[in-house]
Order: sequence, then structure tokens, then C-alpha cells
Amino acid sequence: MAAERLPMRKLREVIRLRLQAGQSGRAIARACGISSSTVSEYLGRIALAGLGWPLLPELDDDAALERLLFPDERHPVSNRPEPEWSFIHRELQRRHVTKQLLWQEYKEATPGGLQYSQFCDRYLRWAKPLSATMRQAHRVGEKAFIDFSGSGLDLVHPVTGECQTVVLFLAVLGASNLTYAEPVLNQDLPTWIGCHVRALEYFGGTTEIWVPDNPRVGVTKASKYEPVLNRTYEDLAGHYGAAVIPARPYKPRDKAKVEVGVLIASRWILAVLRNRIFYSMEEMRVAVAELLEKLNHRQMRRLKKSRRELFEEIERAAMKPLPVRPYEYAEWARPRVDLSYHVEHDDHFYSVHYSLIGEQLDLRATEATVEIFRRGTRIDSYPRSYAKGKYTTRKEHMPRAHLDQVEWTPERLTDWATKTGPQTAALVEAIMASKGHPQQGFKACLGVLRLAKQYPAQRIERAAARALHFRTLNSGSVASMLKNNLDQLPLPGQEEPQQALPLHENIRGGRYYH
Repeated sequence: MAAERLPMRKLREVIRLRLQAGQSGRAIARACGISSSTVSEYLGRIALAGLGWPLLPELDDDAALERLLFPDERHPVSNRPEPEWSFIHRELQRRHVTKQLLWQEYKEATPGGLQYSQFCDRYLRWAKPLSATMRQAHRVGEKAFIDFSGSGLDLVHPVTGECQTVVLFLAVLGASNLTYAEPVLNQDLPTWIGCHVRALEYFGGTTEIWVPDNPRVGVTKASKYEPVLNRTYEDLAGHYGAAVIPARPYKPRDKAKVEVGVLIASRWILAVLRNRIFYSMEEMRVAVAELLEKLNHRQMRRLKKSRRELFEEIERAAMKPLPVRPYEYAEWARPRVDLSYHVEHDDHFYSVHYSLIGEQLDLRATEATVEIFRRGTRIDSYPRSYAKGKYTTRKEHMPRAHLDQVEWTPERLTDWATKTGPQTAALVEAIMASKGHPQQGFKACLGVLRLAKQYPAQRIERAAARALHFRTLNSGSVASMLKNNLDQLPLPGQEEPQQALPLHENIRGGRYYH
């Protein structure tokens, strides 16, 4: 007889292939991946026991079938001392621990115990009743499974009575099943990122791998082979030193852990609170947090440990420590450098070197900072400004021609134009407002103001009014109007101004007639 007996599941397959399918010993050996001599010995025992197909109902029990086929064994497997399978299951989740190692330790303590194949077979039978999430022996500190729950709780507005559904964000550790749950009103990117940060703080560390179930907010493009992550989510994982490996689409086993976690949270949190009316998110968070602690301290029947106990015993030490500073939410964008050598974010403009005009750069914006990257290298960083439509410009980014104008400001140009008149001041302001950046209009404004060296203020005022009316906001048009005396013409809808008569001795005044 072979030194190690076949697992019972494989032995039953040998019986089925022989008695039901009528296969030869050689065919059975190929199908089961065992030697012909081993098959021959088992077929002899099957014939000696007088087995027929189908097997009798009482032979559904492995121990009964074993006694029938191996009556000559002095120490039947069923009578051999077995290890504590819950201990074996927990130990398998430790780094570098294998069934072979645990079996060797078991045999040293129990010389008359199970052979290796029997040890593996019995462990699998013990683990079978466990849920799918517990049956997978994930390595400690390796994976966290992340998703939103499908169902949720009702949040009622205290004034309007409007009802909104609040779902749970869930994160489940692979080895210990320790669970984090948080009610969320939105499933947008800031919420997704913030929940991750708080989950890691709850665990007191991070795993090596995060396995989200392909939510659109975190995974831009789901793929079996090359999923595309949201840039902010990728940034978050990099901050904590984790890798994001989304569950493969249409692979239920990849997401069994979190799906069972969702089911358990639904039973022990959502179902418990199903009849409760919440009027604020804070009230709901407190209620969920209380039930979450009860869930994590509830003993798991087969493992004889609670999630929290299991975490403290085998997984906490394997978690990677958190960085000193938590992740600060950041938005990423890919702006193109405009002709004014600025990039836009949130309706504010930040300068880059003028040589980059037309290039597409990467921009990272936090609540306090804006960083600009080119080909992965940071080239500029600014304090974030929330002034809409305004510009933040550095002199070193400007071409030489623009540097000559740095001494000018919009206010200074407007003040100078006011000395000519209100129409000229309005034209100067309109020219600067029409440009992407006020400095782009400085040359045109200076061109208008320098016309005062050639023409009187009265004519420049009329030309400025005409330029404003026809929206010809450049110095060339104003100069052309003055050169061609177009400023003397009335604007559409206006009467031609009467020319005042010259005063001399031949003109009789009004008194002459009285």
C-alpha cells in the first residue's frame, strides 16, 4: 500500500470512474493523476469490499467508507488525534506559514497522527462550512477589500421632510476580517478618499494591497488586465505605500471578502437600524460606530475568535505603519499652457515659463497648494488662490518684452488715462479686460495714451468713445480714427454736433435787437 493514502475525495472519484463510468485502471490513473500501481491496489480493495454503484447512503460518511475499504488498518484515520483546525486556519494566515510546516509540527507533537494528505483533506472539510470570505486564507497584512453597500439608511431633513438614502463605505481586512464601516451621503471622489483615510486610521496601519470593487469614483477604467485608476486615488495609495489592484470584472472570488462583509454589515448594522429615523449625519455616524464595535467584538463560531481578537493576535503586527501626516486631498488636472504662459485651475491662473506655451502639464491642487509637473518632475509650486479670474505671475516666467512692462499696473494705466478723460479711461479698462491677462493689454493701452503727444485730449476722448462703441479695442484703430478725422463724425443714433460760430466784430450779439 502507498505510504500516504489518497484523500477521500480522490478515492471517491476512483470509485466513481470504475463503477459508474467503467474506466480501466490506466485511464483512471491518467484522470486522477496517480500511478497505475496505486489505482490497481485501490481497485482490489473496491472489489474485495463488494461495492456497487450508486454507493449505499450510509457510505456517504467518509469514516464508514474508510472502515469498509481498510479494515486491516490498525489505527483508522477516524480514531487518530486531529489538530485544532481553527488554530491551523489562523496560523495559515501568517507570513511564510504553509500546510507542510504545520503538519510537520503536528506530527512531532502527535506521532500517531494524520498523514500529510489526510491532514490537508481534513482541513479542507473543516473549512468548507466557513463563508467564502473566511475560507480564503489571506496572508496577514496583505489585503484590504473595499466597497460601498448596495442598500442603506434613511436620512430625513428636519425641516422639509425630504428623505435621502445613506449607504455604507466598507473596508474589510483579508486575514482577520476586521471591518470598518462609515455612512456616506455621497459617493464622490472627496468622500471616497476621505473614507480611506479614516479607515486606515481605524485599523492603525495599512495593508500592502487595496482591492476595490471597481467603483467609477476610484477606477476610471475597469479591466481584467490593465485597470486605469483615478489619479487622486493613485496619489492616495502612493502616500500610504499601498498598491491598488481592483477586483477583476466577472471574477466573484476576487470580491468575495468584501461582498460577505457587505452582507454581514447589512445584517448587523443596517438591519438593526432599519426602523430608526435619522435627522442628521452625526447622529447616524454615532449609531453605526456603536454597532460596528459590537460586530468586530462578536465571536466567529468556527474560528472561536472575534474579528478584533484575531486582528490583535495575528494581523496588527503585520500592518504597515501610517505616515506621520495623513493624506491631504488633492485634485489632479492636465491643463494646457495658454498664450499668456499661464495654466488655469478653479478659475485662477498660475504662470509657468513662457517657453512651455502650448504644452500639456500635470497640476495637483490641495486646499492650500497648487503644484505643477512636467513629465513627472515638479516645476512650480504656489500657495493656492481662490480669487476668481485673477492671475499669479512670477517675473522669471516672463519673456524679456513683458519684463519691460512689469513696472506698469492696471491701476497706474487707468489713472494716467483719467487725465485725458473718462472715455479714455474706460477704453483702457476695456482693453485690459478683453485680454486673458491684463499685462497682455498693456502695450495697446500705452499706445492709446501716447497719442496725447500728437492730438488734443478732446479728440482722443471722441476717438475713445467711438472705439468703445464699435468694440475696436486696440491702439491702432484709435490712431486710424484720429488720422482720418473719424472722431469728428457722430456715432450712430447721435445728431451731428453744431459748430460754434467764431466771435469777431461783425457778429451782432443778442442785445443789438433790443
